[in-house]
Amino acid sequence: MMNICLRYTKNDADAVEVLNNGFYKVFKNIHTYTPGKAGAYTWIRTIVINTCLNFVRSKQNDIVSAGEVAERDEPPIHPDVIARLNSAEILRLVQLLPPATQAVFNLFAIDGFTHREIAGMLQISEGTSKWHVSEARKCLQQQLKSLYVI
Repeated sequence: MMNICLRYTKNDADAVEVLNNGFYKVFKNIHTYTPGKAGAYTWIRTIVINTCLNFVRSKQNDIVSAGEVAERDEPPIHPDVIARLNSAEILRLVQLLPPATQAVFNLFAIDGFTHREIAGMLQISEGTSKWHVSEARKCLQQQLKSLYVI
């Protein structure tokens, strides 16, 4: 669960705070858990992700609104560059993204939520969700280019 929190926060201290708040909510609401609906891990993970999103909202006053983003060709990153990165380096690059963009990127690219689900969770439009993912990709590509001169 700590890895989930690290993906949504900027540093270890914030991740620990979010994890503690998430587990507080788990223990406080354990009586509402219904084993037939979902496994314990899934139920806890959902609570922790929602706690992460609450944290992001508290740190970000407003999420940038944007219209629909047209699909475009993005410059490819050479596979050798990706192969040289370890998980800690990738996490560090994702943590450099603006909070709202980081949260949407994590929900979409890592946690597998759809833009419709993300829009509902963060109370933004699907277009804004798509914009944040596009912006995250662009920022990550720029970071990779500057680090590895590709």
